[in-house]
Amino acid sequence: MQSKDKLLNGIIIAVYLAALIFLGSTGMNLISLSEKGTEDSRLIGASYMTMNNEFYDIINEQIRVRVEGEGDQMVLRDPGLDANRQAEQINSMLSMGISALIVTPVTADGLSDVLDRAQRLGVRVIVVDTELDRDGQADCTIVSDNFRAGYMIGEYMMKQQESGRILVLHHETALSAYRRVEGFKSAIRTNPNFQIVKEISCKGQYEIALPLVEQYIEEGGDFDTAFSLNDLAGEAVVTAVRNHPELGKVYVYGVDGSPDAKMMIRSGDMEATAAQFPTEIGEQAADILYKMLDGEVFPETITVPVDLVCYDNLEEFDINRWQ
Repeated sequence: MQSKDKLLNGIIIAVYLAALIFLGSTGMNLISLSEKGTEDSRLIGASYMTMNNEFYDIINEQIRVRVEGEGDQMVLRDPGLDANRQAEQINSMLSMGISALIVTPVTADGLSDVLDRAQRLGVRVIVVDTELDRDGQADCTIVSDNFRAGYMIGEYMMKQQESGRILVLHHETALSAYRRVEGFKSAIRTNPNFQIVKEISCKGQYEIALPLVEQYIEEGGDFDTAFSLNDLAGEAVVTAVRNHPELGKVYVYGVDGSPDAKMMIRSGDMEATAAQFPTEIGEQAADILYKMLDGEVFPETITVPVDLVCYDNLEEFDINRWQ
């Protein structure tokens, strides 16, 4: 009898270890699984394009608190800006039996197949922060007014400067970033005193943007202004400019309204940022989630307004936290 028990225990351990090895080999890194829940708990999946950005931590925390308050559970995975890994991770969550998925796609078109599968399984899908390129794959999309964010920065810049040779940092595969850059370009399009001299794709990541900006400077790149799709990449420009004092004054603008950006505005290293409101985005996503699950009516699209943060109005914002 003991030998049978040992054999059974050995099989269980082997299966468990095999599962861990499989998850590791496929890049399906489990970041967290809520411990709270009831016997009838529903499982909610979450996948943001990267967790290397506090913006997504704040959104997810608002949703997690609501989910656990409803007696349900939440599973979060981090694709690390890898579209293929994100699709694999979401497929894994679908196999776990999630009832709904909160997702920020790494690329606008990278999740078509897996979201088709989600629809077939009856899983509700909420997209946050950016859009998909195909209509009908998300039940609800919640985004900041990204075009307006870029446009208001362009307007503000032209009031502060007589001219500008502009470096633009963007993220080509994210529609949110594309709309911000298009808004900025639209604002300056008819003003010949402002010219874009270089565009750099950096995925909105500090560690990617910094060496690319420094390389451009060291190759003789000439700019006196920078517009970044987000504050993380804008911070990289600030660092690069500090490392190259021969550039003189460079006007740096971003999008997000992060605490770091507000500190840089106070110190004079950044001119302005268009503030997003991740707390509100997370709260909206949580409200829509439970309207979906409870069979209530909900909007297909929610656009959250943005706000300009500059030195003159900095005291109106909490400099130590996101809005």
